[in-house]
Amino acid sequence: MSFCNLSILAYKFFKVNWYLIKSYLRYRLKTKYRPKNSSFISDVFDRVVWETYPYYNFTAISKIRTALLRSKQKFEITDLGAGSKKFKNNKRSVRHLVKYNASSKKQGELLFRMVAYFKPKTIIELGTSLGLGTLYLAMGNPSTRVHTIEGCPEIAKIAERNFKAEGIGNVTQHVGSFKNELPKLIHVLPALDMVYFDGHHDYMATLMYFNMCLPKASESALFIFDDIYWSAGMTKAWNQIIGHPSVAASFDFFDFGIVILKKDMEKIHGVVKWS
Repeated sequence: MSFCNLSILAYKFFKVNWYLIKSYLRYRLKTKYRPKNSSFISDVFDRVVWETYPYYNFTAISKIRTALLRSKQKFEITDLGAGSKKFKNNKRSVRHLVKYNASSKKQGELLFRMVAYFKPKTIIELGTSLGLGTLYLAMGNPSTRVHTIEGCPEIAKIAERNFKAEGIGNVTQHVGSFKNELPKLIHVLPALDMVYFDGHHDYMATLMYFNMCLPKASESALFIFDDIYWSAGMTKAWNQIIGHPSVAASFDFFDFGIVILKKDMEKIHGVVKWS
């Protein structure tokens, strides 16, 4: 039997995402980056990327994650993005959302350290989900104001309960589509120090939101793009973004990508061993 036919059978019976597998293999072949040509980037890697200090906030967020994984609550979601590769309908359980949609513990802790290190004044998060990623962003620096947008009212209610449970006061929720809510936010905010693109995994949408945010980006803004290998379209969008003249440094972690819009800095691109 040919490799092509085996691939079709594997997808039919095991739902194997061959694009993701091929992308991961290519990614692992390229993971050789070690910061050498920039003291700034070296410091970021030492104190943010490779740091393993167990901040006490991590325990609180892990307890919320565990409680959500045990939840039996089910509801019908409002999906305004690119849909799901795991589910055929809009019925979801809370535990499945944690498993397939929420920021992982490892990625969330990196978000926390990024906020603690860079101390952004303003963050926009596109895609609140259950609020676990939002908690990492908000707890990283209490002086940071996090604006998070979620398209599904039912999911937003659960996230709000999680924020209240931890007494989080530096998060502002916005319920609605990114297309409607993001322009409103950009209009009223003086500058964007960090943007976390964690929803609507679509080529055109990702580029559109990136270009919307770019004019308000501060001098050393960070943009984080989740699921850059979600599809060929998302990878195409990622490659166009890292080639943009405004991007000084970019780092491919496979599960996500980070770009730094720092002026007067030599162009750097790294593929970082992470997954």
